[in-house]
Amino acid sequence: MQGAPFARTGPGARRRAVRASRTVPAVALLAAVLALSGCGASGDDAAGGADRGYSAAQQEKADSGAAKGGGAGAPAAAEAQRKEPGKTPKPAAVHVIRTASLSVEVKDAAKAAARARTAAQDAGGLVEKETTERIDGTRDSSHLVLRVPQDAYDEVLRELSGTGKLVSRTSAAKDVTDQVVDIDSRIATQRASVARVRELMDRADKLADVVTLEGELSSRQAALESLLAQQASLKDRTTLATITLDLVEPEPGAATAADDDPGFSDAVAGGWHAFVTVLRWLAMAMGAAAPFLAAAAVLAVLWRLLLRRRAERRRGPAGEG
Repeated sequence: MQGAPFARTGPGARRRAVRASRTVPAVALLAAVLALSGCGASGDDAAGGADRGYSAAQQEKADSGAAKGGGAGAPAAAEAQRKEPGKTPKPAAVHVIRTASLSVEVKDAAKAAARARTAAQDAGGLVEKETTERIDGTRDSSHLVLRVPQDAYDEVLRELSGTGKLVSRTSAAKDVTDQVVDIDSRIATQRASVARVRELMDRADKLADVVTLEGELSSRQAALESLLAQQASLKDRTTLATITLDLVEPEPGAATAADDDPGFSDAVAGGWHAFVTVLRWLAMAMGAAAPFLAAAAVLAVLWRLLLRRRAERRRGPAGEG
């Protein structure tokens, strides 16, 4: 009975005790590293996720190193990734501002404007601005600013182009993805800054400190509101495209070219028009030449009378002889 306790406290027990004493600090160190990693991850999320790509690269390097070292966790992670392919990271969203300007000549500006309003509203958009004015007291002109969703932008643009005779068309697209990401990151940082100032105000005891912190909070809150306004503006412009439409009626009496090829009736009408034109020119030529022809006829008659009298005079002396 006395040998058993001695055996438990032998050399083997001492080695196990030493291993246990070495394992506890290692576990504590690992927990501290994980806690620091969690804090760093939360700080990165608050800053807008600017270093997520770099963290992903570090993770890939760590996974490759574990695989080369023959770790048991690498095959399990690879197997889990093969079993759940749907959890791959999604590509970053692209934010684009689209604008277009159209000038269309139409027969009736009021009807064309109503058609443009219907096209924008049916696509889920709205009419931001509309003005109509009278030009020269004879024709109308309408100016519309339409806001339509990005996915319906091309369709609405085609429909508006077919409203009448397209005079001009311009379109532009601007990628503002970097600007959107920068604004989001700055907003997250500014919100964290405001929260820190509020915490300091809650712990402040002196009046001077409270006054100073209130001024700092007001300044940072104003900066945050400015960033939020920029974010709202970018969201509005990237969500809804802007189309500026000008509708103008043609001038009175202006000739409009036919879009279809000429047919048989057009040929008959053209031939008749040419025939009438020739007759008109002939009549005009005859009318212009009539005075000259009349004068020539009078001269011819007088000439013949003169010749006849000369002939009679010659016959008279001949007959008397």
